[in-house]
Amino acid sequence: MLKPFARLASLPRDGRDTLFLLMVIGWVVVPHVAHLPWWTSLLVAIVLAWRATLAWKGLPLPSRWWLLALLGVALAGTWLTHRTLLGRDAGVTLIVALLALKTLELRAKRDAFVIFFLGFFTMLTNFFFSQSLAVAATMLVALLGLLTALVNAHMPVGRPPLREAAKIAGWMALLGAPVMVVLFVLFPRFAPLWGIPSDAMSGRSGLSAQMQVGNIASLALDESVAFRVKFEGKPPGQPDLYFRGPVLSQFDGREWRPLMPRAMQRFPPPRLGDPQLVAFGAGVRYEVTLEPNNRPWLLMLDAGTQPPTAPGLEAAMTSELQWVSSRPVVDLLRYQAVSHVNFRHGPQQRIFVLPEYSALPRGFNPRTLELARRLMRENPSGDALSLIQAGLRELRTGGYTYTLDPGVYGEHTADEFWFDRKQGFCEHIASAFVVLMRAMDIPARVVTGYQGGELNPVDGYWTVRQSDAHAWTEVWLETRGWVRVDPTSVVAPGRTGLFQRLSAPRGVFATAMDTVNPTLSATLRAAWEAMNNGWNQWILNYTQSRQLNILRNLGFKSPGWEDLSRVLIGLGVVVALLGALWSWWDRLQHDPWLRLLSRARKRLRQAGLETGAATPPREIARLVTTRFGADARGLAEWLLKLEAQRYARAPGADLPALRREFQQLSWPH
Repeated sequence: MLKPFARLASLPRDGRDTLFLLMVIGWVVVPHVAHLPWWTSLLVAIVLAWRATLAWKGLPLPSRWWLLALLGVALAGTWLTHRTLLGRDAGVTLIVALLALKTLELRAKRDAFVIFFLGFFTMLTNFFFSQSLAVAATMLVALLGLLTALVNAHMPVGRPPLREAAKIAGWMALLGAPVMVVLFVLFPRFAPLWGIPSDAMSGRSGLSAQMQVGNIASLALDESVAFRVKFEGKPPGQPDLYFRGPVLSQFDGREWRPLMPRAMQRFPPPRLGDPQLVAFGAGVRYEVTLEPNNRPWLLMLDAGTQPPTAPGLEAAMTSELQWVSSRPVVDLLRYQAVSHVNFRHGPQQRIFVLPEYSALPRGFNPRTLELARRLMRENPSGDALSLIQAGLRELRTGGYTYTLDPGVYGEHTADEFWFDRKQGFCEHIASAFVVLMRAMDIPARVVTGYQGGELNPVDGYWTVRQSDAHAWTEVWLETRGWVRVDPTSVVAPGRTGLFQRLSAPRGVFATAMDTVNPTLSATLRAAWEAMNNGWNQWILNYTQSRQLNILRNLGFKSPGWEDLSRVLIGLGVVVALLGALWSWWDRLQHDPWLRLLSRARKRLRQAGLETGAATPPREIARLVTTRFGADARGLAEWLLKLEAQRYARAPGADLPALRREFQQLSWPH
């Protein structure tokens, strides 16, 4: 085990420094692996390993033909993968490949500087894909590593230890931190330059614009955060935490889709107080911090009765009570909202209900249609409420189960659920129930969103994860409008009442932590979630409006970005003046005797006589007499007086007198 370390200690400086730089580059590139094409990650790994082997064994670098061939592979691979060499994804792929290839021609200090700054740029590109606290912490380590390599490259010849360069780099980062904080707080903020998050929800829990029933054999619970909620006062009860998302009303036998915009425009969006939206009781006020999702949906507690408010946010409600933004949410968004958990929504008469809410595709689910006819025969009154209760009774007593592994469904998804499999997750249950309701001529639709959440005891925020994504149903009743019916709560009451989620398989470390100390595991997770939330609230969500609020607190009446610029420039001037004052004060603290001797050395240097910094005044006087003869007798005597003033037991002239004599001396040319 000691041989590799002994070998590392015996490497020449350039080999050791190269290995350290390669390690830092690997650290910078690792977070990109999840976003890079597989061939890029493989190419970078091979090149870095090749370059490390050359440095370890002291072998010569490859010829330029190798570099040209690998460059051609990188360009061709980027073009074939992205069909362009421009843009975020193609640009990041190319810059990572070029950074790795540049290490194969690391011959001079100039090449090292190119690698340093390519590394800094590649480090920043990690934020195109994620601005999370974990990524920021990883990039902070990368920054310190690159600074250490840069400082080490400027250190003198020999073999200076890397820990000395790391110490200097750490001090540089600490000294630069105040400047970074001031720029972060006051530099005018414009639209973000970060990339749009990718939208890949297939096979994972979460929301989508459509709902395909039965195509996914198993559902992987995604524990990532969808949004966080902070309630003012007491939050609603657990069964009332329904956050409304897309409403799906068109069904082709396999897939649910929203209504076409033209159909939705037949009725204007409801407003609080009109007959189609009546709220009861006091409203619930809360704040939502929504993670980027590249969708226009604004998740609000059902039902949002007022437009959500946030700087620059334009929101509108659809006729199906869903709130949407005028543009996709591609950055962290925090907005305030008001909702009523007790409300009545929708037309009161059947004539005003769209026929699309009762339509079923022909040729699908014949056994479900027969089940509907049987339930209607058993309830001859034809009362819609009794038919709904009959459908729920079928779910309650028919041996149906809630599972994440229902298998792939066939063509008749509702038939398979009701009669064959009798198991599924919320989309299977909601879809089959709506098909049954429509088969009994009861208008019904599927509503998707999130249900529930988890209270973080550290910061008091409710954390709603992608695993809390849910699908429920709404049925239309005469004189009552649209009424929420959650058939999943009949099959698995704990899913909506007690938040008893089905959990995905845990990792080895998480399982071990839960086994050894589940309380500690929960506490650590809550603390980490609170740290992430603080990062989101104070860093990622630090918008221009919050900057301007700071200026308002400082006394500006109507601040704008021009005022921010003036404050920033003024602060820069003040800091520069303070720096000048500190420099002047520091000069005054130097030994005045040494400063006077330094002035004499400078005048002699101009006269052509070089003296060392350690040469005493008596020796300088001898050199002056030897070089300039009798013409410099006065200067030599003054130098002897200067030495006597510092070292004689009974000094003669004081420093002010010597300083005045210095101004009257005749200097040789």
